[in-house]
This record gives sequence, C-alpha cells and structure tokens, in this order.
Amino acid sequence: MIESANLQGLLAFVHAVEAGSFTRAANRLHLTKSAVGKAVAQLEGRLGIRLLNRTTRRLNLTPEGEAYYEACVRALGELDAAQSLLASRRERPSGRLRIDLPMAFGRRCAVPVLFDLIGRYPELDMEMSFNDRRVDLIEEGFDLTIRFGPLDDTPSLKARRLFAQRSTMFAAPGYLNARGRPTSLDELAGHALIAYGRDGIIAPWYLRDAEGRPRVMRPRGRLVIGHGEPLLDAAVAGCGIAYLPDWLVHEHLARGELEVVLDHPWHESAEVHALWPATRTLAPKIRVVVDALIAAFAAAPWRDLGTASPG
Repeated sequence: MIESANLQGLLAFVHAVEAGSFTRAANRLHLTKSAVGKAVAQLEGRLGIRLLNRTTRRLNLTPEGEAYYEACVRALGELDAAQSLLASRRERPSGRLRIDLPMAFGRRCAVPVLFDLIGRYPELDMEMSFNDRRVDLIEEGFDLTIRFGPLDDTPSLKARRLFAQRSTMFAAPGYLNARGRPTSLDELAGHALIAYGRDGIIAPWYLRDAEGRPRVMRPRGRLVIGHGEPLLDAAVAGCGIAYLPDWLVHEHLARGELEVVLDHPWHESAEVHALWPATRTLAPKIRVVVDALIAAFAAAPWRDLGTASPG
C-alpha cells in the first residue's frame, strides 16, 4: 500500500521533472518550493537512490531517476484513467477545470457558454484565464484551451474543431463618406488601413481579386493594434478600413455602424479548435464543455454572416 507521504513525494518528483524546476512544480501543486524539494529528498531517502541531479539552473534525471520517472508516469496514467472512467460513469461533470481563452473571443463568445454550464452543473468548478499567447497546456497545468490557426503536431494533445472563422474588410460609413468607397483592391493603397500586429509582425489579409483569385495582402497599417476589440473600436470610430472576423463584427454590422468594403467575399481566415492534454478517457468536465461550445457556436448569429458574400 502506498502511504500518503510516498504519494506526495512521487507527485512532487514527477511534476519537478515535467516542469523543469522545483519552483514551477510548486506553482502547479500549490505548494512552496521548499515543500516540493523536501518531498523529493524524502522520497530519495526512502528509496535509497538519487533521482535528480540539482544545479542552480535546472534539474537532470539520473539513470535510476529516469527509469523511476517512466514507471511513475505509467502508474499515474493508469490511476488517471481509472478516475476518469469512474467520473464518466457518474455522467455528471465535476471537479475544477482550468481553461485558457483568447482575450476578445473568450470574453464575447466563450464565457456566456461557460457561465451557463456553471449554472447547470453545481459540482463543476472553473478557473479561467485570458490571453492571446499560445500556452503550454501540460507545463502550465491547463485542462483546456481554445486556439486559432494551425495546430502543432503534438501527440500529447488532443484537438476538436469548433468552427472556421470568416473575415473580410470593414469601415465606418462616416469614414467611407469622407474618403470615398474603394472599387478595387488596388485602391486600398490610398486609404487608412487598421492592421492587427504584435511583436513587430503584421497579420495578413486573405482576399480575392475581381476575378475571384486568392490574394494575400500585407497591409501597411496607419494604425497597428495588437488586440481585437480596440481594432474593432478603431474601425467603428472611423479611423480607417480593418479586416475583422464574423464573431467580432456582427452586432456593429447589424446596427449600421460598419459596412463591408467592396462587398468583398468572406474568407475562412482561421480554423478554431479546442485542445486538451491526451488521456485514455476524456474527462466529463472537458467533454461537456467542448460539446457545449460546438453547439453554441454552430447556432451563433454571427455564423450566418460568413456563409455567403454579404450584400
């Protein structure tokens, strides 16, 4: 029988190896750095072998430690699978779900779905974070994330497609009345363009010319903004022409605050997926969230905007 002290040392050891330091392992386990170091040292004492070589910069596995780590991962995987199986048989999502969301999309589109689930499942707790960088789910301890764009070929993660984002060009009527409405893509060079950019990288615009041929335009933005909502605000304020996605723009388009420029066809600008760490059995808390997001996005009013050329 594994005693609680042995199990604590085992968990501390595995998290230290995966995180690369006692400090990051402590953050993941909600313990102090000294507590993690002490638990690993006590585990080594009970086993009578050194598992880790410690330096000021990093931790390195000894040969014995590497063999023990692989055995621990297998054992914890079996335990996780057994717990997931029991939870799935209960059919009610429970426990804490740590989810990372893109800032603007998460707040506008995902959060209402998650709030509804919290109300429906009293045993389900959630911890939400919002940012536009690509988090490392395993190292940072997240259960689920929503990611725009191409997926990395990472066998340790599972993914499910949520929808395809569609985008096109927009401007405020006041701006177009003052500066004129462009009649071709070439005329965009004479207009103020609002571009999305971060860390010196400008996001391209995926367009089609008058003959329907695809074109990739890299806008020379008079205004460059690294967040979707201020980008939208700038377009509504009449600062210029912006390339915006369906989920962000639909309410302003319906209110007449924005117009489609050139009556341009919508373009599938990004695939959107839910990602989670791979396990043998999908935990109910993840399954119910992913299913709810897919259903909600399929019925969202902004999905109809991108199914055909707006007119």
